[in-house]
Amino acid sequence: MNLVIQSLEPIADTHLKPLAALARSRQTERAAADGTVLKLSGADPLQRPDIDAYCGTHRLDYAFMAPGARLADFGLVAMDMDSTLITIECIDEIADFCGLKAEVAAITEASMRGEIKDFNESLTRRVALLKGLDASALERVYEERLRLSPGAETMLAEVRAAGLKTLLVSGGFTFFTEKLKARLGLDFTRANTLEIVDGKLTGKVIGEIVNAEVKARTLRETCAQLGIDPGRTIAMGDGSNDLKMMAEAGLSVAFRAKPVVREAATLALNFVGLDGLLKLF
Repeated sequence: MNLVIQSLEPIADTHLKPLAALARSRQTERAAADGTVLKLSGADPLQRPDIDAYCGTHRLDYAFMAPGARLADFGLVAMDMDSTLITIECIDEIADFCGLKAEVAAITEASMRGEIKDFNESLTRRVALLKGLDASALERVYEERLRLSPGAETMLAEVRAAGLKTLLVSGGFTFFTEKLKARLGLDFTRANTLEIVDGKLTGKVIGEIVNAEVKARTLRETCAQLGIDPGRTIAMGDGSNDLKMMAEAGLSVAFRAKPVVREAATLALNFVGLDGLLKLF
């Protein structure tokens, strides 16, 4: 396998020998003009625990990749929204407008870490706390607080150029996914719909809740629509409700993810941006 090492800063020469020794690699080369990417050929994937420890200590991201792998080999990139494509958890920020951010954020964190097993219950509890809030809070969250994750637009432009379609599938809300679809030119979206009556949130979600099973099913259905195998999908996420979707994909990427997700994913991007995906190929 090739071992690809990435950093936000140029990787110091002092890392070259230790990494080559840990990976049992026969060749190391700088794979980016700015010095932020190393490629170690002939690396031993069984050395992953040692590589993981070294890279974590030195704030380096790593991935074992098959030689010759190309981005164009894939047909779809499926992404979570909150804390993956964007930097915030929208429901936490909405709750801030009714003075309940800390309470809602605690439930969100426990759910994403896998400590609350029933996502439907977790979401229902959180949304119920928003009852009576003026729906204008949603627009304020989008305009004032929602930010794309670093490298998001570069990543999307390059995957589109390589011929891949894009799917944004979220346990969050359609108010935000539809705005992002229009803004970023995404091909497909799926999320939850907040019920709004007379300009206020009712504290309820309309229709089927987008939980882990629905995320995985949406990926499969999108692949069927495109006529591709799920193995030609790249899935990116950060929370436990992304695990089933990521398990369907040929390549799974844990982005700034919870430990349970990092352990299950093909690779993790803990430090670099979403455009780190591009540098793997």
